[in-house]
Amino acid sequence: MPQEPKDSPESAGISRRHVFGAASLATAGIAATSLWTRQANAAPPPEEEKKKIEEIENFKYDLEKQTHWVGPGGSAKEATVEEFPVSQSMAGVSMRLDPGAIRELHWHALAAEWAYVLEGRVRTTVISPTGQTEVDDFEVGDTWYFPKGHGHALQALGSGPAHFLLVFDNGHFSEFGTFGITDWIAQTPPHIVARNLGVPESALAQFPKKELYIGPGKVPPATEALRDKDVQWFQSSHRFRMDKVPPREFPGGKEYLVTAKEFPIQTTLTAVHMVIQPGGLREMHWHPHADEWQYYMKGRSRVSVFGSHGRSRTEEFAPGQVAFIKQGYGHYVEQIGDEPTEILILFNSPEYQEISLANWLGQNPISMLETNFPGVPRNVIDRFPLRETGIFGKRG
Repeated sequence: MPQEPKDSPESAGISRRHVFGAASLATAGIAATSLWTRQANAAPPPEEEKKKIEEIENFKYDLEKQTHWVGPGGSAKEATVEEFPVSQSMAGVSMRLDPGAIRELHWHALAAEWAYVLEGRVRTTVISPTGQTEVDDFEVGDTWYFPKGHGHALQALGSGPAHFLLVFDNGHFSEFGTFGITDWIAQTPPHIVARNLGVPESALAQFPKKELYIGPGKVPPATEALRDKDVQWFQSSHRFRMDKVPPREFPGGKEYLVTAKEFPIQTTLTAVHMVIQPGGLREMHWHPHADEWQYYMKGRSRVSVFGSHGRSRTEEFAPGQVAFIKQGYGHYVEQIGDEPTEILILFNSPEYQEISLANWLGQNPISMLETNFPGVPRNVIDRFPLRETGIFGKRG
């Protein structure tokens, strides 16, 4: 797996400051009409133009069906541009750790790391460039965020396995190309390592000879002191209890929204945990400033993406599958099946922005809409919603 990855009126002399008299204006008008005619004749017919426009890319990936890394202590499956080419701005990893197992001390040079705990409990440690550190325990519904380059480690707590979703703010990132401590030590001359660690070279014979990545271990104590008793602790936490905040309630569901405003250290992403009740519909909308990455936790839905120029694509999603919707593309999520659909959604921006079809129509003059939709009766236009619903409830 890879790691990293003019012609204007002014220039033509047709300026209001330099045009004098009706004759000059007429000449300019004739010239402009001639130019428009040449351009119109040169333009290809609509059908030929359509042939030049690429179809909407595949925006569906079955993350949980992959078998990228399985070994003692756990497993990891990823979705980067290598496996999921449309997802240029974000990458995802589904990771599982057995009780006591560790995702070794490491850092990411290319991306910040966001996570959501799906099952079990996890302990994390993280250190910043200033030497500040933090140790936190996470449970289901909790999230963490580690800025790019900050050293950290993950360990499963309790008697059962831990399962968590990792999302990175760079689609070219690969989980299998991170910077691990065992790999670094194994690649460094023994005498250098010995001097750095303050141990005899003979002691290095007991160290791993290659990257550990994920390894088995014992469940750590409930509380444990750091080796350096004088270490400086972070004042702003890397932990946010996402599912404990009051959700935004809609007729057909709810969502837990976390931006950098609520979670200041989360400077590159916005996160949403969305629940759509049976028969619900996440209304037609688009995001003007961010791509959207979805992971399906429970239930099933149908997603349709509109990409302009007569292009649209529809796919159905089930648990373990990932969707990616490009910035500015119109879309909706239609819940299907008998159980609620739960989706984890990430945007590659610390601020949430959305424009709904309903708000757009509700904030235009009637005459504008009548002209825009010729032949549509006024009494139909009057039924258009005035503002967004968010998630529609089941139709009666």
